Amino acid sequence: MTRNNDSQRASGRGPSAQRRKGRGFLKTALAVVCGIVLLAAIGLGAAVGIAVQSLPSFEALKTQPRGQMIVIKAMDGSTIVTIGPSYGEWLTSSQLPDTIKTAMVAIEDRKFYRHVGIDPEGIVRAMVRNLQAGRSVQGGSTITQQVVKNLFLTNERSYARKVRELVLALAMESRFSKDQILELYLNRVYFGGGAYGVDAASRKFFGHSARSLSLTEASIIAGLVKAPTRYAPSSDPERARERARIVVAAMVDNGDITPAAAERIDLAAVRFARQPRENNVRYFTDWVLEQLDTLTDETVEPLEIETTLDPKAQRAAERALAENAPEGVQGALVALGHDGAVRAMVGGRDYVSSTYNRATVARRQPGSAFKLFVYLAALEAGVRPTDVYMDEPVTINGWSPSNSTRTFRGPVTVEQAFAQSLNTVAVRIADEVGFDRVASMARRFGITTPVATTPAMALGTSEVRVIDLTTAFAAVARGGVEVRPYGIRTVKTMKGKVLYQYQPEAPRELVSPEVAANMTRLLQAAVQTGTARRADIGRPAAGKTGTTQSNRDGWFLGFTADLTAGVWLGRDDNKAVRGMAGGAAPAKVWAAFMREATEGLPVQPLFVDASGVDGGEPDAEAYGLVEAGELIASPGEEGYTLPDGTPVPAPDGAVAEAPRNEPQAPGQQTSDASAASAPVAASAPAPQQAAPRLDDAWLRSVLEDNTRAGRAATAGAASAASNANPM
Repeated sequence: MTRNNDSQRASGRGPSAQRRKGRGFLKTALAVVCGIVLLAAIGLGAAVGIAVQSLPSFEALKTQPRGQMIVIKAMDGSTIVTIGPSYGEWLTSSQLPDTIKTAMVAIEDRKFYRHVGIDPEGIVRAMVRNLQAGRSVQGGSTITQQVVKNLFLTNERSYARKVRELVLALAMESRFSKDQILELYLNRVYFGGGAYGVDAASRKFFGHSARSLSLTEASIIAGLVKAPTRYAPSSDPERARERARIVVAAMVDNGDITPAAAERIDLAAVRFARQPRENNVRYFTDWVLEQLDTLTDETVEPLEIETTLDPKAQRAAERALAENAPEGVQGALVALGHDGAVRAMVGGRDYVSSTYNRATVARRQPGSAFKLFVYLAALEAGVRPTDVYMDEPVTINGWSPSNSTRTFRGPVTVEQAFAQSLNTVAVRIADEVGFDRVASMARRFGITTPVATTPAMALGTSEVRVIDLTTAFAAVARGGVEVRPYGIRTVKTMKGKVLYQYQPEAPRELVSPEVAANMTRLLQAAVQTGTARRADIGRPAAGKTGTTQSNRDGWFLGFTADLTAGVWLGRDDNKAVRGMAGGAAPAKVWAAFMREATEGLPVQPLFVDASGVDGGEPDAEAYGLVEAGELIASPGEEGYTLPDGTPVPAPDGAVAEAPRNEPQAPGQQTSDASAASAPVAASAPAPQQAAPRLDDAWLRSVLEDNTRAGRAATAGAASAASNANPM
């Protein structure tokens, strides 16, 4: 045995030699590791140094683009909807209350004031917990790391991103103070509900600035960062309170508050701010946002848009449609102040299921509601409400319209014929004053869609938009003065800089006050004694029903002394709906809306007597640029032509231009009653130039002398309209 040991020692293979060899290997390995660590430290230091030099200034980080926020407000100052990320006021470290600083550090990074940007112990602890759970259940990021990720990195999960995060966190701690880092964090972190930054969160969830956050409120807001969508009070108030209790316990563990102080925090008593409804009001906000690009080119600064929307009227509109429209139909409602301010807008039964705005985009046949323009043209031509016409069979170019009752009443006054919506009298009057003149009147009052000039047009076979037809009724309510719908009052930045301020244009007189007063008298008769009796709301009101063939569309449009509203009901697929007469469900919707929207307003009479009111002939501009059956005004020294191509010399004797007729717009629905009608003139207006002054008598004589020459081949086009429901 001794000889074996001696032999091993002699050969250098004994235990001592092996131990010496093992210690040598460990020393070598340790040296290698130390070298690697040293090189890594040198590399890390170099990387941090470079990162420190490349970091933007603190002021630059504060103003870094964060995406444009747009806050849309109602006329009473309440927020309708916030588009894009919501950022509140930037609060400096001295402006941020200690309550939120304490709560946030306690729950998110209790070693914040002691580490250098990273927390190795926290990272190891998170790794162990995640390995034990087999999934990610705990994060080891410090507040500084979260700021870095928010400012410079993405949510990519990779080791390379994590290394960059560590380097930048160390650089941030080297470049900025703890107060500056916490200020960046509290003003940029996401708290849920679209709110970025503690001030936005405080305003959204509590209705006030973060400057005055109580400890109870701060504990709720601090708890949201872990899972904003899950814990946001706008999503689940009770879950937000449960998370806040964990924050309060963390503050006790951290020594920030005493257990007795924690007991006094009553989370159950916290009341959250009411969140704005963002369903059907989005039809209005979408319409408003479409106009924003034409009003300002600001795309970075957060914007605040003050609108004309009346929250009370909007709620009334949504409720009226929901409770009175038949099951399975769509609906639209637009309400205007008499200056054109949009007070309510609903473009469908449910915005979530359909964003298509039937109030501003859809084109539907108005039925007898179009008779507004027939009777306006007649009144302007000298017809009186007391004039008598015969309700009897009438045939024009082989086409014979009928009344919905299939009966005839004999002699009736104009007022009675309008109130009862008699088709025969309306067509007879339109033929008498000229179908082109009726089309011209529709254009004058704001109808922007193509208008045919066949006899059936008197019964509403040309499609219109709800907002356009409502605008026309509002102009009558205004005494014959033009109304232009608008929804935006001001656009300004969050700092208060005004970028746009609504300035009304000088209104044009579309018809004389006497014509407007007589038209209002006819509309009021329809509510009091005619087809619109269901629209009687216990205060002076005027309106007109409209129903298209086979009850595909039902309309009611009318006004009080304060408000004009238009209602449409129907199906998107244009199928018939039983009982869709304008005097039924649409009138009920209108009445329900008006009762609620005008509640509390003084009862005032309508404008039905123009005696003693100054007013001349309509402004020449009211005849304007004309299309679809009107006179066509050309720029410069050119003259005019009628739709049938008849040249008409301008007052100064200029040469007339060639007629302009274009086919119907692609994709536009063609009504049964007007499928074979003559081509519709171009809908694009001619360039606005200084037009010759059109004397009303000259215009009337031109129309009356020349329009009948262009009414050929209309019998086939009008036959389908003979059964149109007049209601």
